[in-house]
Amino acid sequence: MTRSFHFGHPVVRTVDALGERLARTTRGVPQADRVLYTLSEAGNHSAIWHSINLVDATVGAAVTNARGGDGARRRRNAFRRSAVLLCEQVAVNGLVKSRFRRTRPETVDEHPHDLRTPRTSSFPSGHASAGACSATMLSADLGAAPLWWLLAAGVAWSRVHVGAHHTSDVLGGITIGRLVGRVAVAIWPGRGR
Repeated sequence: MTRSFHFGHPVVRTVDALGERLARTTRGVPQADRVLYTLSEAGNHSAIWHSINLVDATVGAAVTNARGGDGARRRRNAFRRSAVLLCEQVAVNGLVKSRFRRTRPETVDEHPHDLRTPRTSSFPSGHASAGACSATMLSADLGAAPLWWLLAAGVAWSRVHVGAHHTSDVLGGITIGRLVGRVAVAIWPGRGR
C-alpha cells in the first residue's frame, strides 16, 4: 500500500514553498550551480560517503599505524560505516520510498550541468538520509562533527537546488538518516578514536 497523505498539509506546503523560494535565489548563479550540482552528483549511490570511508580505511589507517596507533581499528570502523550506510540506503530507497507516492518537483526546466534523473518517489530524500547517517557515524568515530554535518547539509540542500526534491523530502531524509545513524552507533559502536 502506498501513501500520499500529509504532503498537502499546510505546514508541508509552507516549508516546501519557503525552500523553493530560497533555492531560486541561487539557481542560475554559475558558482552555486557548479558546487551544488557537483554535490548532488557526488551523493549518487552514497559515493561521497563511501569514498570518505575508503580514504579513512587506507590513508587514515596508514597514518594511525605510523603514529603507533591501531590502523586496523580505523579500517574496521570505516567498513562498519559503509556497511550500515548500505543497509540504510537499501531500506530508504527500497522499503520506505515504496510506501510513499510523491511526485518530484517540477521547478527546474533546464539544468546547467549533468543530473541523473531519479525514478523513485520524491519522499524521502536518499541523499539527505545518507548524509545524516554518515555525518552521525563519522562524528562519533572521528570527531569533527561540524565538518561532516556541513558536508551532509550541502549534499541535502543540493537536491532542492537542482529540483530533485521538495524541502520536506530533504527534512524527512535527514530525520531518518540521523535516527539510523544514532541506532547504529548505539548497537554497533566504533572502537574508540
